Amino acid sequence: MEKTIVCISCYYKGYDFMDECKKMGNKVILITSENLKDKPWPWHAIDEVYYMPELEPSVWNLDHLVQGFAYLMKNHQIDAVIALDDFDVEKAAMIRETYRIPGMGQTTHRYFRDKLAMRQQAKDNGISVPEFSSIFNDAKLHKFTQEVPGPWVLKPRSEASASGIKKINSSEELWPAVEHLGNERYKFLLESFKPGDVYHVDCLVYNKKIVFSCFSKYLSPPMKVSHEGGVFRTKTLAKDSEEAVGLEKINKEVLDKFGIQNGATHSEYIRGIDGQYYFLETSSRVGGAHIPDMVEAATGVNIWREWAKLENALLDGEQYTVEETQKLFAGLIVALAKDKHPNTHDLQNEDVEKFLSIDYHIGIVYKATTAEKIQERLDEAALIVTERILNILPPRDKPTS
Repeated sequence: MEKTIVCISCYYKGYDFMDECKKMGNKVILITSENLKDKPWPWHAIDEVYYMPELEPSVWNLDHLVQGFAYLMKNHQIDAVIALDDFDVEKAAMIRETYRIPGMGQTTHRYFRDKLAMRQQAKDNGISVPEFSSIFNDAKLHKFTQEVPGPWVLKPRSEASASGIKKINSSEELWPAVEHLGNERYKFLLESFKPGDVYHVDCLVYNKKIVFSCFSKYLSPPMKVSHEGGVFRTKTLAKDSEEAVGLEKINKEVLDKFGIQNGATHSEYIRGIDGQYYFLETSSRVGGAHIPDMVEAATGVNIWREWAKLENALLDGEQYTVEETQKLFAGLIVALAKDKHPNTHDLQNEDVEKFLSIDYHIGIVYKATTAEKIQERLDEAALIVTERILNILPPRDKPTS
């Protein structure tokens, strides 16, 4: 039976999700930002599209969105509202609450969007998390800095904040930084800086059960290129590795306690120098930065398409399972490039699964039968990219994403 699925996205993403929804015989309605009209959306899969003006990047007038949705509701029986990006989680939750559409509501969405709410939820449930504090109150903040030695990290509670993450080494540095936030102060938190390895876990959850997981580790640039920055790398881990076992345990605790029932999740953890895993953040969406391409290279599972199948099974009240069609290792490197379409000749080899087509970027997905081969390829690529391709400053005429 045809169902009507509304996809909300203020970024160009989710092509495979919408394509899969249409393949399964559903009606797909897209609500996106006005400035994304010319993007190559899967128009063959989209039955109707509506555009929202942006007040600032990724920000819409939520009252107008809710009012516009009333028009949709008059003519459509809407079965599901899907947020395709982190910035859309709040928008979708508000619509579901207003129109009583099943799915994640505004209370639960906070645990997957607001970094202060998610840390408090983790702490309240006995999940290891770096020491943190809200910065609403001067006395409380002063007490925190006396009890938890620096360095600390001042970070936005959601990425929508204009300022980014800032490392703070001392109280002398902290107070001017806090004052500088002005009226935006309540949108930030302070957290203990924990050195260690950072990991991500990409999952699909159905009826509160984790039905698919891929465990990966972010890589810093090799020492020779670390001063350059700008190179993003990550690699998948063997599911029976010590790291994956530790990640699986804390990730299950997080998803259980945070109350997600269905959908895709992308969560991040750090393994401190004490060997313990700490929760960093989670989100109720597919991972960004082309991580799904790496996950598919390793497992054969396209998370976007599987998420669409999961939502379809949920609406039909059917069982849903995921089958991993391969068990390989995969890696990903993405970096800003000086040229719109950089020359990849020196980066070709038999372990390249694909080159990613992104203007003014170099992006490569590798797959191989061993973790060692993936590490070797990522190290080789980082050196070549840094020496010949990398652009530290954004190009002047780079189009907005």
